[in-house]
Amino acid sequence: MISPDEFRHTLSHFASGVTVITVCDRDGRPTGLTASAFTSVSLEPPLILVCVDHKSQSYPALVAGKTFAVNILSHDQEHVSRRFATTKVENKFEGVPFTLSQMGLPLLENALAQLECATVNVHLEGDHTIFVGRVERARAGAGLPLVYYRGRYDRLSGPTP
Repeated sequence: MISPDEFRHTLSHFASGVTVITVCDRDGRPTGLTASAFTSVSLEPPLILVCVDHKSQSYPALVAGKTFAVNILSHDQEHVSRRFATTKVENKFEGVPFTLSQMGLPLLENALAQLECATVNVHLEGDHTIFVGRVERARAGAGLPLVYYRGRYDRLSGPTP
């Protein structure tokens, strides 16, 4: 088997978009985490998955909840990604504008796209859990995505779609 450092280094060569997964905990407080391990699973029905570290501050709320949101970050939201990636901030939503959706999910303002999902399956694998969500609502805006590649944030070049 390869070492965790070698595995991380190799995977860093795969460019990915950056998302913030959001949910409310049992007390109704919004919580969230930065995730790049996100992908579509199926068109019929519309399914996505996200992989979440068991040590994540938001992990208990995701496990206990029946819904979650995926906020796909735009090119100018690196500061949001960094805030939700840290373990040093307890209230990650402080100073971050958001609204609560009709499904009761925190949606980050100015995100490039948002998906509101019902959790349909949970798989424990290694030190992460895979959450499969059925997309109930979706919104997409104009702009370019925030990209993560080789341990750095980056942006696509070209005209804004």
